[in-house]
Amino acid sequence: MQAVYNIAEICAQHGITDVVLSPGSRSAPLTLAFARHPALTVRVVPDERAAAFIGLGIAQAQKRPVALVCTSGTAGLNYAPAVAEAFFQHVPLVIFTADRPPEWIDQLDGQTIRQRNLYGAHAKGEFEFPVDTAHADAKWHSARIVNEAINLAQAAPAGPVQVNVPLREPFYPKAGEEIGYEKAVKITRESALPAELSSDAHSIFVEQLLASSNILVVAGQHGADKQLIQPLTAFAAIYGATVVADTIANLDEMGDGLIGKHDVFLAGLTSEQKANLRPDLLITFGQSLISKSLKLFLRDAAPRFHWHIQATGAVADTFRSLTSIIRVEPATFFGSLALESTSTERSTPSVWQEQELKGHAFLSGFFSASAQPFNEFSAFHLTLAQLPETTALHLANSMAVRYANILGISQGKQIEVFANRGTSGIDGCTSTAVGAALAQPERPVVLLTGDVAFFYDRNAFWHNYPTPNLRVVLFNNHGGGIFRLIDGPRQQPELEEFFETRQVLTAENTAKDFNLRYFSVSTFAELDAALPVFFAANGGAAILEIFTYSKTNAAFFEEYRAAVKQAFS
Repeated sequence: MQAVYNIAEICAQHGITDVVLSPGSRSAPLTLAFARHPALTVRVVPDERAAAFIGLGIAQAQKRPVALVCTSGTAGLNYAPAVAEAFFQHVPLVIFTADRPPEWIDQLDGQTIRQRNLYGAHAKGEFEFPVDTAHADAKWHSARIVNEAINLAQAAPAGPVQVNVPLREPFYPKAGEEIGYEKAVKITRESALPAELSSDAHSIFVEQLLASSNILVVAGQHGADKQLIQPLTAFAAIYGATVVADTIANLDEMGDGLIGKHDVFLAGLTSEQKANLRPDLLITFGQSLISKSLKLFLRDAAPRFHWHIQATGAVADTFRSLTSIIRVEPATFFGSLALESTSTERSTPSVWQEQELKGHAFLSGFFSASAQPFNEFSAFHLTLAQLPETTALHLANSMAVRYANILGISQGKQIEVFANRGTSGIDGCTSTAVGAALAQPERPVVLLTGDVAFFYDRNAFWHNYPTPNLRVVLFNNHGGGIFRLIDGPRQQPELEEFFETRQVLTAENTAKDFNLRYFSVSTFAELDAALPVFFAANGGAAILEIFTYSKTNAAFFEEYRAAVKQAFS
């Protein structure tokens, strides 16, 4: 088992500090190797689906790989949703799946499935650990592939990598037998050279920038990056460019230089009004967009040039207009062009700013109107305004992430936004937030979620590790309320039975089961009173359940949409 025990040592020497494992018998040698290693923090999460998303949340927060360990059989299949999310979000995970030896595959042995290449196209790579490592060459091979797997997981674009580990009995050391780690184990490291724009590329890009009358920069999902804000702001000022970003792009610190209310005004503008916003040159970076209105606008805009900035990896032609792929980091691109052309400053087109100001004014007026029924959109608005400074804000999929994108995040609070928009599933939103809370215990972590996503992922709390910095705000309308808000299902007679997922659950028992403070509100007055206590730094982990009615929410959101059309058309 020495080669198996050395897996933990190789991980530690590569800088992996956190391991999330789920108990099992076949995986016992891996479990003991990781659990006894003094440099590793190992957490046990029984539910493999929750475990993998918790690992994802830790990796996002720490910005380094996390190791996952599970037993053989369907255990590894339960990692699949988080693996797919990590693949599309470029989050490094190194997944060790224990397995039967190859001669017992397809022989009706227990807890045995076909585990090789278990995640298919949703993993960056798959490695098969040698089943016998007594020979020196086999031991060298075993160390080599673990190094290759860790390097591949970290290499840009980062992502998940599987190492399948077939194991034969006996799994456990004898009583009193020590597990040793070979400090001189083989380590192979990979370094990437930073890419820079060539002088020829500089000249070409500057020429096209100066020849473009309307430059639009659109940011998709992107991690918070303090090195990006200043060069992007300078670039926009120099070339008269407009910067538009969803809330998951983490560009709110740009302040007035950012267009963030596009989800409001684009939904209300006529085709003629949108024509005035069309770019001559579109520059994009980051991953997916939340705003359907912005995606549809850009697909219809047909810019003369569309540059996408992405240092590595496959590039999507989301808006059907891609003309150039620029292989550098966004901060490098904007910074080098801003330094190159400081004498060419031009005024920024005012049409986007005019609509942005109208969007701010509209939202302020709409939510300050009196006689509103208690509804989740208004409750969401009030909750966002009370977020503590430096919060790691996790937004569950469905309506939570959409409400946040419409409303925006308060500037100046240094709030970083996370959402599982790689696959946009509801299955691990809570677990990902729990992982973030475990990874950064000194930072407030807030999850805003709906009831279907919350109850689907209750096993996120099924572990023995404190998360005093975690606050979960649960908007419970007793069903999949989004289906009342989007065209298509809301017009169907089968809406309530087949789309809404009606349920009568509350989170009170969940809070009791996992020793979490519990608050419940169903009026504006109760919400106003609860929020300061709920968010208090020294209060401990808590759930705030906000009860609303799906039909009331739908009616209020329809009122909002009608008001948008009236205000902007």
